[in-house]
Amino acid sequence: MGHTSLTSEEVLIPEGEFIRGCTDDTVGPTKCYIESKPLQANYLDAFYIDRTEVTNAQYAACVSAGACLPPMSYSSTTRGSYYGNPTFADYPVIHVDWDRADTYCRWQGKRLPTEAEWEKAARGTDHRLFPWGNELISCEKCNCNIWYYDYKGDRREAPCVGDTSPVGGYEAYASPYGVLDMVGNVREWVNDLYLKPY
Repeated sequence: MGHTSLTSEEVLIPEGEFIRGCTDDTVGPTKCYIESKPLQANYLDAFYIDRTEVTNAQYAACVSAGACLPPMSYSSTTRGSYYGNPTFADYPVIHVDWDRADTYCRWQGKRLPTEAEWEKAARGTDHRLFPWGNELISCEKCNCNIWYYDYKGDRREAPCVGDTSPVGGYEAYASPYGVLDMVGNVREWVNDLYLKPY
């Protein structure tokens, strides 16, 4: 496995309108949560977003420079030695709270995207459900948890990988702008504060 660059490739998301959110009749078999309603058109100025999640190696450079605090834990779900382990240099940094993420972005001369910017970068302008289109989530498309029903009819969850995977590993399922890992692998911070009825 090659070593990740310590700088991130950025993708330009052009200015313009996109449809944000969903309604119950636009999501097919998935659920439209209250946080995603109402369906509305939003206009955004052009902005840049990193093509991949921040890697352990990239974040470690900020820590080494004395600008960032280390992650709150050096382990992952199944790996006792994760952050700082060269085997996982190309994997996404985890256990980084909002302040750490914000500090890292500022150290890079960047900022966290707003939720609207993140959604446009993930879904594009054609109101697709997922970065790759409207086909449902599968382990082929992302490192995520898959819901299924067992033989008793009870809903269960099964992870595709069970832990993080290298950033950019699902290139065939990039967003319309070429941004990777917008579904699965790890949760990502945005600049906005969360408010359920917003």
